[in-house]
Amino acid sequence: MCNSQNINKDLSVEEVYTCPVCYHGQISAMVLMDAFACNFCNHIFTADLVKQSLKIADSSSNLSWRWNGRNWKVDHPNAELSWVIKLLAVAFVILPTTLIGLTAYFYPPIPGTPLCWLPRVWTGLTFLFHLLIIVNIFIDYYQFPVRLYLKAVGRYLWLRVSPQNSSTSTINN
Repeated sequence: MCNSQNINKDLSVEEVYTCPVCYHGQISAMVLMDAFACNFCNHIFTADLVKQSLKIADSSSNLSWRWNGRNWKVDHPNAELSWVIKLLAVAFVILPTTLIGLTAYFYPPIPGTPLCWLPRVWTGLTFLFHLLIIVNIFIDYYQFPVRLYLKAVGRYLWLRVSPQNSSTSTINN
């Protein structure tokens, strides 16, 4: 994704970099502006060359990244999570699921009753929703813009499968 020329170099307006939002496109300097733009997700970024950082300019989110010479890192203080936080996140998902699963196991419903399926579904939903809470917290913490990424991928796929683009590509071949 990154060009081999900009590996281990400072952030510069003359170089092309991997987009920190979509991780698919490339950002380069816009003509006559102190800004970068992505050729895939069409986001505009303002650059601080002194701090080697990039901030998204066309979104209400306050997303920023720091260039470390090889790739983009989230510009967030204390971005590393300790093992205690990871252990608590796993416990937040596993413990409630285990409690509900053990309750359903030791006190099973009477077979053939209308809601005999409910304890298994409830256990699965407990696991799913606790996992989604933890995933949402990690996404917010690391500032990964899922909605923007999915929007850019959808736009890219739409352009690939739209009838206008497929008919012009068959004429050119």
